[in-house]
Amino acid sequence: MVDLTEEERAAITATIKRLALLMDEIGWQTAFADLTEAQVRALIEEAVEGFREAMADIARAQTPEVPF
Repeated sequence: MVDLTEEERAAITATIKRLALLMDEIGWQTAFADLTEAQVRALIEEAVEGFREAMADIARAQTPEVPF
């Protein structure tokens, strides 16, 4: 079991929202086994990119502004 940080948990929540939008397009009733390769790749890419973007946003928000 991985001990996630508060930031990682927040990034996962943001990522889930992005994946939900993609699943709306694919169709929630679609079984995983029925997904095309392109759909699986899209889900993986959305998860990875969503997590990366959310973590970057969190890092920017926590970085103090340089006063010059």
